[in-house]
Amino acid sequence: MPINLDTVNKLYGLNLTSFEMEKWLESVAEKKEHITTSEDVVVSKVGRDLYNKFFRGYTRKQWGLDPSELDASVTARVPTRSNRDDRYFADTFQAMPKHGYTRMFEKMLASPNIKVMLNTDYREVADLLPWNHMVYSGPIDAFFNFKHGKLPYRSLEFKHVTLPQEQFQAVGTVNYPNDYGYTRISEFKHITGQQHRSTSIVYEYPKAEGDPYYPVPRKENAELYRRYEAEAEQPTSTTTWTRSWARPWLHSSASRSVRCSASRKTRH
Repeated sequence: MPINLDTVNKLYGLNLTSFEMEKWLESVAEKKEHITTSEDVVVSKVGRDLYNKFFRGYTRKQWGLDPSELDASVTARVPTRSNRDDRYFADTFQAMPKHGYTRMFEKMLASPNIKVMLNTDYREVADLLPWNHMVYSGPIDAFFNFKHGKLPYRSLEFKHVTLPQEQFQAVGTVNYPNDYGYTRISEFKHITGQQHRSTSIVYEYPKAEGDPYYPVPRKENAELYRRYEAEAEQPTSTTTWTRSWARPWLHSSASRSVRCSASRKTRH
């Protein structure tokens, strides 16, 4: 991903230019008067065949639901390009920490002002430690003890494998939209530039249970989230910083109505 000029030319044996690509997409796109689901978004841009080849199977694996059952926001962010740019993000500057994210967070947490307590529910220590303001970054329904019901999330299982070969695949991440139980395989050496006679890869398996990674974007879930959000908006000494259900790829600082965009790995 994303679908671009090379995708269409190689898949259909064509030799389109960028200008011809735009006209070709218009010719295969399905006209939709109202865009309400993830299926609507994709077929209105690239047509039914590319939708079935690249989007439908992947989305069903990732979310456990058909794209026709999901909010339009799931696939609306996935770019389609008429040129040969194959980057998911088009930011001018894209980078990662020189020594990796683990080293970066180790240095941050080494501050004498930070104490880390693992496997600890904040409720167990809230009355034992002095504090003036709490920042809560867990699921918002858990914060309120699920008083309005549980919000559904999707999770992931990561299977890490080290192979006795220099390279496993030609690029950093390869998606598998229709085959196998996993959605994609990532090989980190392409990102870090590491040189080594072995390589490490990870398989990603979507799951219904596990760590709550992705809010399931459906209308009824967003309505349930708003009930929790209304309570979190009340002035308190706690700021909740959690995945937004109204817009699943925004983070929300609910108690003070502060919102900011979050740059992190997302899915369609």
